[in-house]
Amino acid sequence: MEIGKPLLPAIHHIALICSDYARSKAFYSETLGLPIVHEVYRRERDSWKLDLQVSPGVQLELFSFPNSPPRPSRPEAQGLRHLAFAVPSVAAAVAELQRRGIECEAIRTDEYTGRCFTFFADPDGLPIELYETEPVLPG
Repeated sequence: MEIGKPLLPAIHHIALICSDYARSKAFYSETLGLPIVHEVYRRERDSWKLDLQVSPGVQLELFSFPNSPPRPSRPEAQGLRHLAFAVPSVAAAVAELQRRGIECEAIRTDEYTGRCFTFFADPDGLPIELYETEPVLPG
């Protein structure tokens, strides 16, 4: 490994365990529009696994397990805090989510970067952040 190169250069996937597989599958694939890459039922575990494409090379894995315990997400519990998705315009993404029946928090501005962001929740209450990307400037 070269000095100065990160040991972990990219995220490959993020895995979520849901309480209602059909509801979460519809939310992530239909409501949010993430393309389905692969889906399999694992009989020995009585579990579904769904791979969704977030962006080239990055996937969201959705799992169902019988009787999985809930994970606290608020107030600030230890562990995964939230998922954050980059969008060109938070206002446009919020307008589309609201059109699709998803409630979003008020849009805020990051005091350190000046970029807009907001949150909404998945069917299990997992906070999902929309974070505005900087415009690409020519040159």
